[in-house]
Amino acid sequence: MTLEHLTVDANVDSVVAALKRDGACIIDNVISREAMDAVAAELKPWMDATAFGPDDFSGHRTRRTGGLVARSPLCRELVMNPMVLDVTKQFLSHATSFQLHLTQVIAIGPGEPAQPIHRDQWAFDFHPFPSGYEVQCNTIWAMTDFTEENGATRVVPGSNALADKLRFKHEDSIAAEMSKGSVLLYSGSVYHGGGANRSDATRVGINITYNLSWLRQEENQYLSCPPEIAKTLPVPLLKLMGYRRGAYALGYVDDLRDPIKVLRPDLAKAGLGDDGTVEAAREKLKAAE
Repeated sequence: MTLEHLTVDANVDSVVAALKRDGACIIDNVISREAMDAVAAELKPWMDATAFGPDDFSGHRTRRTGGLVARSPLCRELVMNPMVLDVTKQFLSHATSFQLHLTQVIAIGPGEPAQPIHRDQWAFDFHPFPSGYEVQCNTIWAMTDFTEENGATRVVPGSNALADKLRFKHEDSIAAEMSKGSVLLYSGSVYHGGGANRSDATRVGINITYNLSWLRQEENQYLSCPPEIAKTLPVPLLKLMGYRRGAYALGYVDDLRDPIKVLRPDLAKAGLGDDGTVEAAREKLKAAE
Protein backbone atom coordinates (compact mmCIF):
# COMPACT_ATOMS: atom_id res chain seq x y z
CA MET A 1 0.00 0.00 0.00
CA THR A 2 1.22 3.50 -0.84
CA LEU A 3 -0.11 7.04 -0.97
CA GLU A 4 0.48 9.01 -4.13
CA HIS A 5 2.73 12.08 -3.79
CA LEU A 6 2.08 14.92 -6.23
CA THR A 7 3.96 18.13 -6.92
CA VAL A 8 2.58 21.55 -6.17
CA ASP A 9 2.05 22.18 -9.89
CA ALA A 10 -0.04 19.04 -10.38
CA ASN A 11 -3.35 19.63 -12.14
CA VAL A 12 -6.60 19.45 -10.22
CA ASP A 13 -7.87 16.44 -12.18
CA SER A 14 -4.90 14.29 -11.10
CA VAL A 15 -5.34 15.23 -7.44
CA VAL A 16 -9.07 14.50 -7.51
CA ALA A 17 -8.43 11.20 -9.28
CA ALA A 18 -6.03 10.13 -6.51
CA LEU A 19 -8.57 11.16 -3.86
CA LYS A 20 -11.35 9.20 -5.51
CA ARG A 21 -9.15 6.12 -5.97
CA ASP A 22 -7.29 5.96 -2.65
CA GLY A 23 -9.21 8.35 -0.42
CA ALA A 24 -6.03 10.37 0.21
CA CYS A 25 -2.92 11.80 -1.42
CA ILE A 26 -0.06 14.14 -0.54
CA ILE A 27 1.00 17.34 -2.27
CA ASP A 28 4.63 17.96 -1.43
CA ASN A 29 6.10 21.32 -0.41
CA VAL A 30 3.04 23.49 -1.02
CA ILE A 31 4.61 26.22 1.11
CA SER A 32 8.21 26.63 2.22
CA ARG A 33 9.57 25.45 5.54
CA GLU A 34 10.21 29.10 6.45
CA ALA A 35 6.60 30.03 5.69
CA MET A 36 5.37 27.21 7.91
CA ASP A 37 7.72 28.32 10.68
CA ALA A 38 6.04 31.74 10.51
CA VAL A 39 2.63 30.07 10.91
CA ALA A 40 3.97 28.15 13.92
CA ALA A 41 5.29 31.32 15.53
CA GLU A 42 1.93 33.03 15.09
CA LEU A 43 0.08 30.10 16.67
CA LYS A 44 2.52 29.37 19.50
CA PRO A 45 0.80 31.45 22.23
CA TRP A 46 -2.52 29.74 21.53
CA MET A 47 -0.99 26.27 21.36
CA ASP A 48 0.90 26.79 24.63
CA ALA A 49 -2.36 27.73 26.34
CA THR A 50 -4.24 24.65 25.10
CA ALA A 51 -4.85 21.77 27.50
CA PHE A 52 -4.27 18.13 26.61
CA GLY A 53 -7.21 16.09 25.36
CA PRO A 54 -9.77 14.59 27.78
CA ASP A 55 -10.07 11.07 26.35
CA ASP A 56 -8.33 8.34 24.36
CA PHE A 57 -9.70 9.55 21.03
CA SER A 58 -8.63 13.18 21.48
CA GLY A 59 -5.36 12.03 23.07
CA HIS A 60 -4.16 12.55 26.63
CA ARG A 61 -0.79 13.82 25.29
CA THR A 62 -2.28 15.70 22.35
CA ARG A 63 -3.23 19.38 22.23
CA ARG A 64 -5.98 20.49 19.82
CA THR A 65 -6.10 24.24 19.20
CA GLY A 66 -9.01 25.63 17.18
CA GLY A 67 -10.46 28.99 16.18
CA LEU A 68 -7.65 29.52 13.68
CA VAL A 69 -9.48 31.99 11.43
CA ALA A 70 -9.82 34.44 14.30
CA ARG A 71 -6.41 33.76 15.81
CA SER A 72 -4.07 33.52 12.83
CA PRO A 73 -4.01 35.66 9.67
CA LEU A 74 -1.51 33.22 8.15
CA CYS A 75 -3.87 30.31 8.74
CA ARG A 76 -6.51 32.22 6.78
CA GLU A 77 -4.18 31.91 3.81
CA LEU A 78 -4.01 28.14 4.30
CA VAL A 79 -7.82 27.99 4.51
CA MET A 80 -8.03 29.89 1.22
CA ASN A 81 -5.22 28.06 -0.59
CA PRO A 82 -6.28 28.19 -4.27
CA MET A 83 -5.21 24.66 -5.17
CA VAL A 84 -6.94 23.11 -2.16
CA LEU A 85 -10.14 25.03 -2.89
CA ASP A 86 -10.07 24.04 -6.57
CA VAL A 87 -9.65 20.38 -5.61
CA THR A 88 -12.43 20.63 -3.01
CA LYS A 89 -14.78 22.33 -5.45
CA GLN A 90 -14.36 19.51 -7.97
CA PHE A 91 -14.35 16.70 -5.42
CA LEU A 92 -17.60 17.96 -3.85
CA SER A 93 -19.16 19.20 -7.10
CA HIS A 94 -22.25 17.01 -6.63
CA ALA A 95 -23.53 19.58 -4.10
CA THR A 96 -24.45 23.23 -4.61
CA SER A 97 -21.65 24.53 -2.42
CA PHE A 98 -19.20 23.68 0.36
CA GLN A 99 -18.07 25.45 3.53
CA LEU A 100 -15.30 25.53 6.10
CA HIS A 101 -15.90 22.68 8.52
CA LEU A 102 -13.00 22.71 10.99
CA THR A 103 -9.73 24.51 11.75
CA GLN A 104 -7.49 22.84 14.34
CA VAL A 105 -3.83 22.46 15.19
CA ILE A 106 -3.17 18.86 16.27
CA ALA A 107 0.04 18.56 18.31
CA ILE A 108 0.76 14.92 19.18
CA GLY A 109 3.22 14.73 22.07
CA PRO A 110 5.87 12.08 22.76
CA GLY A 111 4.44 8.87 24.17
CA GLU A 112 0.97 9.32 22.70
CA PRO A 113 -0.43 5.99 21.48
CA ALA A 114 -2.08 5.65 18.08
CA GLN A 115 -5.56 7.10 17.70
CA PRO A 116 -8.36 4.65 16.82
CA ILE A 117 -8.77 4.38 13.05
CA HIS A 118 -12.00 6.06 12.00
CA ARG A 119 -13.85 8.02 9.33
CA ASP A 120 -14.20 11.77 9.83
CA GLN A 121 -17.73 11.70 8.43
CA TRP A 122 -18.78 9.73 11.52
CA ALA A 123 -19.01 13.16 13.16
CA PHE A 124 -22.43 13.44 11.51
CA ASP A 125 -23.98 11.20 14.16
CA PHE A 126 -22.64 8.11 12.36
CA HIS A 127 -25.08 8.62 9.49
CA PRO A 128 -24.54 5.90 6.84
CA PHE A 129 -23.92 8.04 3.75
CA PRO A 130 -24.22 6.06 0.49
CA SER A 131 -20.94 4.60 -0.72
CA GLY A 132 -19.30 7.03 -3.14
CA TYR A 133 -21.24 10.04 -1.90
CA GLU A 134 -18.55 12.29 -0.44
CA VAL A 135 -19.46 14.91 2.16
CA GLN A 136 -15.99 16.17 3.13
CA CYS A 137 -12.65 17.12 1.60
CA ASN A 138 -10.00 17.45 4.30
CA THR A 139 -6.43 18.61 4.69
CA ILE A 140 -3.64 18.18 7.21
CA TRP A 141 -0.78 20.65 6.71
CA ALA A 142 2.56 19.47 8.09
CA MET A 143 3.86 22.08 10.53
CA THR A 144 6.68 19.65 11.35
CA ASP A 145 8.00 16.75 9.30
CA PHE A 146 5.62 13.77 9.50
CA THR A 147 7.38 10.44 10.01
CA GLU A 148 6.40 6.92 10.99
CA GLU A 149 8.21 7.41 14.31
CA ASN A 150 6.69 10.73 15.36
CA GLY A 151 3.04 9.89 14.71
CA ALA A 152 2.34 10.73 11.08
CA THR A 153 -1.34 10.36 10.23
CA ARG A 154 -2.10 6.75 9.29
CA VAL A 155 -4.34 5.97 6.31
CA VAL A 156 -5.93 2.82 4.91
CA PRO A 157 -5.67 3.51 1.15
CA GLY A 158 -8.78 2.56 -0.79
CA SER A 159 -10.91 2.21 2.33
CA ASN A 160 -13.09 5.07 1.11
CA ALA A 161 -14.82 2.44 -1.07
CA LEU A 162 -15.37 -0.04 1.77
CA ALA A 163 -18.34 -0.62 4.06
CA ASP A 164 -19.07 1.61 7.03
CA LYS A 165 -18.19 0.94 10.68
CA LEU A 166 -15.30 -1.41 9.94
CA ARG A 167 -12.46 -1.96 12.40
CA PHE A 168 -8.82 -1.79 11.34
CA LYS A 169 -5.55 -2.57 13.08
CA HIS A 170 -2.31 -0.59 12.98
CA GLU A 171 -0.80 -2.95 10.40
CA ASP A 172 -3.74 -2.33 8.04
CA SER A 173 -2.69 1.30 7.63
CA ILE A 174 0.33 3.22 6.36
CA ALA A 175 1.97 6.40 7.62
CA ALA A 176 1.40 9.54 5.54
CA GLU A 177 5.02 10.63 5.76
CA MET A 178 5.67 14.11 4.39
CA SER A 179 7.93 17.10 4.86
CA LYS A 180 7.11 20.34 6.63
CA GLY A 181 5.01 22.57 4.36
CA SER A 182 3.38 19.63 2.55
CA VAL A 183 -0.31 18.81 2.78
CA LEU A 184 -2.25 15.55 3.07
CA LEU A 185 -5.64 15.66 1.36
CA TYR A 186 -8.16 13.01 2.34
CA SER A 187 -11.86 12.30 2.06
CA GLY A 188 -14.32 12.10 4.93
CA SER A 189 -14.90 8.46 3.99
CA VAL A 190 -11.33 7.16 4.17
CA TYR A 191 -10.32 5.27 7.32
CA HIS A 192 -7.41 6.97 9.09
CA GLY A 193 -6.08 8.05 12.50
CA GLY A 194 -3.23 9.80 14.22
CA GLY A 195 -0.14 7.64 14.58
CA ALA A 196 1.70 6.73 17.78
CA ASN A 197 4.45 9.20 18.64
CA ARG A 198 7.51 7.13 19.59
CA SER A 199 9.92 10.05 19.19
CA ASP A 200 11.07 12.66 21.69
CA ALA A 201 9.52 15.59 19.76
CA THR A 202 5.95 16.80 19.19
CA ARG A 203 4.39 16.15 15.79
CA VAL A 204 2.29 19.13 14.72
CA GLY A 205 -0.22 19.38 11.88
CA ILE A 206 -2.94 21.85 10.94
CA ASN A 207 -6.25 20.15 10.22
CA ILE A 208 -8.41 22.30 7.91
CA THR A 209 -11.50 20.57 6.58
CA TYR A 210 -14.41 21.42 4.28
CA ASN A 211 -17.89 19.91 4.07
CA LEU A 212 -21.10 20.23 2.09
CA SER A 213 -22.96 23.42 2.98
CA TRP A 214 -26.15 21.60 3.94
CA LEU A 215 -24.38 19.81 6.80
CA ARG A 216 -23.57 21.29 10.20
CA GLN A 217 -19.99 22.46 10.71
CA GLU A 218 -17.88 20.59 13.26
CA GLU A 219 -16.40 23.88 14.48
CA ASN A 220 -18.95 26.65 14.95
CA GLN A 221 -17.37 29.33 12.77
CA TYR A 222 -19.80 32.08 13.85
CA LEU A 223 -18.71 31.86 17.49
CA SER A 224 -15.11 30.73 16.94
CA CYS A 225 -14.59 33.94 14.97
CA PRO A 226 -16.37 36.81 16.76
CA PRO A 227 -18.44 39.18 14.57
CA GLU A 228 -16.08 42.08 15.25
CA ILE A 229 -13.27 40.08 13.61
CA ALA A 230 -15.48 38.52 10.94
CA LYS A 231 -16.53 41.95 9.70
CA THR A 232 -12.89 42.71 8.82
CA LEU A 233 -12.32 39.54 6.76
CA PRO A 234 -12.36 39.26 2.95
CA VAL A 235 -15.70 38.38 1.40
CA PRO A 236 -14.55 35.03 -0.13
CA LEU A 237 -13.37 33.84 3.29
CA LEU A 238 -16.64 34.92 4.92
CA LYS A 239 -18.63 32.96 2.35
CA LEU A 240 -16.47 29.91 2.95
CA MET A 241 -17.07 30.24 6.71
CA GLY A 242 -20.80 29.98 6.08
CA TYR A 243 -21.94 33.56 5.54
CA ARG A 244 -23.87 32.49 2.45
CA ARG A 245 -26.82 30.29 1.62
CA GLY A 246 -25.98 26.60 1.62
CA ALA A 247 -28.56 25.93 -1.10
CA TYR A 248 -31.94 27.35 -2.12
CA ALA A 249 -33.50 27.48 1.35
CA LEU A 250 -30.61 26.99 3.76
CA GLY A 251 -29.02 29.62 5.95
CA TYR A 252 -30.99 32.75 5.16
CA VAL A 253 -31.83 35.31 7.87
CA ASP A 254 -35.41 36.36 8.77
CA ASP A 255 -37.03 37.82 5.59
CA LEU A 256 -34.90 35.76 3.17
CA ARG A 257 -31.89 38.00 3.69
CA ASP A 258 -28.43 36.89 2.56
CA PRO A 259 -26.40 36.25 5.76
CA ILE A 260 -23.33 38.08 4.47
CA LYS A 261 -25.40 41.21 3.95
CA VAL A 262 -26.59 40.98 7.55
CA LEU A 263 -23.00 40.85 8.79
CA ARG A 264 -21.86 43.46 6.26
CA PRO A 265 -24.74 45.82 5.36
CA ASP A 266 -22.35 47.78 3.15
CA LEU A 267 -22.30 44.83 0.73
CA ALA A 268 -26.05 45.14 0.19
CA LYS A 269 -25.61 48.77 -0.80
CA ALA A 270 -22.81 47.79 -3.17
CA GLY A 271 -24.90 45.08 -4.79
CA LEU A 272 -22.57 42.34 -3.60
CA GLY A 273 -23.28 39.22 -1.62
CA ASP A 274 -24.98 36.27 -3.25
CA ASP A 275 -22.59 34.46 -5.59
CA GLY A 276 -25.02 32.37 -7.61
CA THR A 277 -25.68 29.73 -4.96
CA VAL A 278 -29.43 30.32 -4.98
CA GLU A 279 -29.59 30.37 -8.78
CA ALA A 280 -27.69 27.08 -8.94
CA ALA A 281 -30.06 25.53 -6.43
CA ARG A 282 -33.07 26.75 -8.43
CA GLU A 283 -31.71 24.99 -11.50
CA LYS A 284 -31.40 21.77 -9.51
CA LEU A 285 -34.99 22.17 -8.33
CA LYS A 286 -36.18 22.55 -11.92
CA ALA A 287 -34.21 19.48 -12.99
CA ALA A 288 -35.79 17.44 -10.19
CA GLU A 289 -39.36 18.35 -11.17
